[in-house]
Amino acid sequence: MDWTRIGGAFVVVSLVACGGGVPDLQPADLVLRGGRVVTVDDDLPEAEAVAVRGAFIEAVGSDEQIAAYIGPATRVVELEGRLAIPGLIEGHGHFLGLGDSKMTLDLTTARSWDEIVSMVAKAAAQAEPGVWIRGRGWHQEKWDDEPTPSVDGSPVHDALSAVSPDNPVILEHASGHAGFANARAMELAGLSRDSENPPGGELGRDGDGNLTGLLRETAQQAVSTALAAAMSERGPEEVEAARRRMVELAGREALSKGITSFHDAGVSFETIDFYKRLEDEAALPVRLYAMVRYESNEEMDARLPEYRKVAAGNDFLAVRAIKRQIDGALGSHGAWLLEPYEDLPESVGLVLESEEEIRGTAEVAIAHGFQVNTHAIGDRANRRVLDIYQEVFEAHGSPANLRWRIEHAQHLHPDDLGRFAQLGVIAAVQGVHCTSDGPWVSKRLGSRRAEEGAYVWRKLIESGAILGNGTDVPVEDIDPIASFYSSVSRVMKDGGVFYPDQRMTREEALRTYTLNNAYAAFEEDLKGSLTVGKLADITVLSDDILSMPEADIPNARVDFTIVGGEVRYERVR
Repeated sequence: MDWTRIGGAFVVVSLVACGGGVPDLQPADLVLRGGRVVTVDDDLPEAEAVAVRGAFIEAVGSDEQIAAYIGPATRVVELEGRLAIPGLIEGHGHFLGLGDSKMTLDLTTARSWDEIVSMVAKAAAQAEPGVWIRGRGWHQEKWDDEPTPSVDGSPVHDALSAVSPDNPVILEHASGHAGFANARAMELAGLSRDSENPPGGELGRDGDGNLTGLLRETAQQAVSTALAAAMSERGPEEVEAARRRMVELAGREALSKGITSFHDAGVSFETIDFYKRLEDEAALPVRLYAMVRYESNEEMDARLPEYRKVAAGNDFLAVRAIKRQIDGALGSHGAWLLEPYEDLPESVGLVLESEEEIRGTAEVAIAHGFQVNTHAIGDRANRRVLDIYQEVFEAHGSPANLRWRIEHAQHLHPDDLGRFAQLGVIAAVQGVHCTSDGPWVSKRLGSRRAEEGAYVWRKLIESGAILGNGTDVPVEDIDPIASFYSSVSRVMKDGGVFYPDQRMTREEALRTYTLNNAYAAFEEDLKGSLTVGKLADITVLSDDILSMPEADIPNARVDFTIVGGEVRYERVR
């Protein structure tokens, strides 16, 4: 960071405030004025206006102070009382997954299995024989009625196979931790009633042992491999065009929701190479913090040094983290629990990646200066990840400022709550998961475990832990206003409130989406607050979500999204 620039800009504001003026003051490129500017900077919490030069914030102050920065070529945005905040940071999502979700069937609004079957029937009628039909977003707990027939509340594939006999179908669960396939897809994947469950996965079966089409966790891999084989028939140009389209669609959606930076939770070296090309072309629509995934420990040990990229200046890509995953999702009974599921007492969940592998990754990360960010949802999963982190920290003399993370940290045992702060481990949570999952969490865990350990943000904050926030898009809509509302209200769609004593304050929730997420990516010196010298990443909202009636927060809209001083989204009012 250019500290001379920061110091100079502070002097300018000071002199203007004193009425002294500054000789040869250069006009700003962009000025926002006439609003409530909440900076998330304790040295200057609020202001009325912001001046931007190039990609950086030049000054923050009153309308009168910032008037000195307005020249003939300055673009002036009249806030008219609207709220300007630091650019919102998606703390855990899947960037290409978001783009891909815009290119498949959207199952998130389906209210029944029959509705999904109808959507697939329509798609099959329009598709050439043999072409794969894909969809994402179904969740059996959100349907109005249990499908008939069903097994453990999930459908069987018969109706799906009947409407699409010639087209393989794969429908991904909203969580991403289960899928549903038709007969043709299972045939291409080599799955039959004689197939065995893979490690870390389960094939759904009816009472006679026949496959239902449900694929839990790693059981999806066989169908994914068959799909990949079909996709491999595309030429390089077609593949590149499809990926660029994903980036375009993901960027458009993110910017429209006020997102300026995105923590991309798991990409291969090959995808990072693709991102690098886009950054060189200035074609990345938002800033990406990429976590390495899908590579062996041996491959990472050999290649991490050439991929490590720490953000500086107006960079749009940073690479200094590794993503691992120890368990699955609560909704699909994949979260790894200390006690059996209340509604599936024969199961404590699934282990997706071995502790030995994750410990090996931790050693590689320490050696190369990388952060480790491990998916853990169940209380046993969280405990074991904390144990692994602690063991590795102690073996290496407890190095400072590692900022390793647990992604999701949804269900914790009370004995482990204080360990996040003690170890300096960041809890990368998703506020909207709480209210989306809330209606059925007690069904999975029972009321005692749900109350003492599910989405216990207040307990974590009071213990001294740092929380980031996000949506896990495309698992949930990327909308940060919805996740902010969930964080401060915990109001579920049925109108109930999920253990309100664990709510965040509005100021805390804003910080989790800005400065805390920046800190979680080692980027707090560049972004996360509207501070002179930091990047001019700014989100302008139609309404003041920090003071408006709580029930009205979901009605707020993003009016401007500014990235590096450039207005990249403007809502037509």
